[in-house]
Amino acid sequence: MIRPELNLLVALDALLAEKSVTKAAEKMGLTQPALSASLARLRRHFNDPLLVREGNSYRLTPLAARLTDPTANALDAAHKVFSSEAVFDPATSTREFQIYGSDYAFATIGSRVSTAVKEVAPSVRFRFMQHTPTIVEDRLDTLRTVDGIVLPHGFTSGLSGVDVYEDEWLCVVAADNEAVGEELTIANLRELPWVFTYQSRSAFTPAARQLQMAGIEPHVDVVVEGFLALPYFVVGTARLGFIQEALAERVTAFGDLRVLKPPFDIVPLTDALWWHPTHDEDPGHQWMREQFRKHGNISGEATNVGG
Repeated sequence: MIRPELNLLVALDALLAEKSVTKAAEKMGLTQPALSASLARLRRHFNDPLLVREGNSYRLTPLAARLTDPTANALDAAHKVFSSEAVFDPATSTREFQIYGSDYAFATIGSRVSTAVKEVAPSVRFRFMQHTPTIVEDRLDTLRTVDGIVLPHGFTSGLSGVDVYEDEWLCVVAADNEAVGEELTIANLRELPWVFTYQSRSAFTPAARQLQMAGIEPHVDVVVEGFLALPYFVVGTARLGFIQEALAERVTAFGDLRVLKPPFDIVPLTDALWWHPTHDEDPGHQWMREQFRKHGNISGEATNVGG
């Protein structure tokens, strides 16, 4: 066994990403013999070749393939440790904030924040990453290594959070859908097919859940993992779909879709930025979440909400 060293973790990450000693050495600015020596040490440590020649190239061994994501995550965590600052100055910081969420969250609050902070924090960067049901289910572990996740209420526990964005739910229908008049009816909701965004035990929209709570069992034709693609599955069909009011203007811009109010009351959507409690006292994180609160569309002072 070798004593773990950060430089070996960097070498392992480059080798797994490039699948080539030559390319990994170029990426790291090292000579090929130097990286070959690191690879030899890693092979002894894992008792596995990691890279195996296959014709004129190399492939990862099964162990190496399993190490790819944990290595990248461990390296990212190490970078976060060594880039931590006792005092955060947005004007000079080069920090990257990593946020999970839906494409809707990125198109609304994410775009607002990233645009608004450029004058005061020109070198701060945001990385917005699409969440998955697994990420939502494993949120406590996931949020140890990233800065936050934008989700509505009802999905989180054990996290700190602040409300950042409110919106109304509307229904989207094809402009040529003759089954729907100027107003939607309960019969439309029961009889017409639907496009749902997400559809699992841990991933669903509050609107879809309220539809079922109202005693309507929808016939779901299509499930799509995002909101921005949903209109494409409605155009030219008899399908219905739920969409947020903030997206309505762009959805109807080409004239092939209509948005209508649902024929029953739906509780408005409230998105919150959630983070792991270990970030509570981080000055840079405090600045970041204040930007989400400040540039959201919810007025009032910052208020943490329990999970």
